[in-house]
Amino acid sequence: MKLLTIDTGREGEPGALLASGEILHLRRAALPGTTERWLPPTIAALLEAGDDGLQIARAIVDRVENADEADLAVLRTRHAITDTNTPLLAPIPTPRLIVAAGLAYRSHLAEMSGTPTPPHPTAFMKSPHSVTGGERPIRLPADAREQVDYEGELAVVFGSECHRVKAEDALEHVAGYTVANDISARDWVRDVWGATTPWDARRTWEVNIMGKQFPGFTALGPVLLTRDEVPDVSRLRLTTRLNGRVMQSAEVSDQIFDLAQTIAWFSRWYHFAPGDVLLTGTPAGVGVGRKPAVFMRVGDVVEVEIDGIGVLRNAIAAP
Repeated sequence: MKLLTIDTGREGEPGALLASGEILHLRRAALPGTTERWLPPTIAALLEAGDDGLQIARAIVDRVENADEADLAVLRTRHAITDTNTPLLAPIPTPRLIVAAGLAYRSHLAEMSGTPTPPHPTAFMKSPHSVTGGERPIRLPADAREQVDYEGELAVVFGSECHRVKAEDALEHVAGYTVANDISARDWVRDVWGATTPWDARRTWEVNIMGKQFPGFTALGPVLLTRDEVPDVSRLRLTTRLNGRVMQSAEVSDQIFDLAQTIAWFSRWYHFAPGDVLLTGTPAGVGVGRKPAVFMRVGDVVEVEIDGIGVLRNAIAAP
């Protein structure tokens, strides 16, 4: 099932992507006098409802997918089914927590001047205010516009409380997956590479991470593909294109630590809850790792695609 958030305001409304490519407004399609009317008002609330919420959403989707043309016509008249141009938000527009893994792919470490392999997963936090959806402009920061980089990533969305879990149980806490672009202003990364003392390294790295927190710098979408649709997450292929040119292409299997290990490690500290997001790192091909470096400019279009989930597309706009 491909869940999404329809743009009707800050939190949006829950929807699903039909096989036809049309958008199903789940609450508008719910049958009166049935448990379908109980459907929560947002995707995050739906996930908080656990299996019951997902089962109701799936029942609505299955019923509509199997409806005859007469019933579909009625749903379109009621605007319960709308076309592919329906504006969407990020699947989880206002996540409570975003944790972003770094140094996660073997190929990315190799391109970054032979960065050594970390002994365990590493991560930093991102501001929820940095979230945007697909087809939304990403504005260059007024004071950091020259070295803005893309980082295509697989994002995990949690579906249940997850704290101090074992790797073998970790994926049971995942509701599904979406596409992410961890946009990064690299204006300060040279200071990190040039650091000669531990204090300089710490201070400059902190500022470098701040370059990932600007509004719009965590693009998510277009849908949340539920975990039951992904038999082996490591086989998913991620592709990033800048103005149609392929910049990144890798399978998730290139990750140093698999997804279950990564979730288990971070759950030692973080208490993940339904709707929380984990970005799982980026493979080789980022702009700063190229010679010469490639950064995004006003008018560029960046696309991140992951098998089965879809294409996250954003245009780069002026400050």
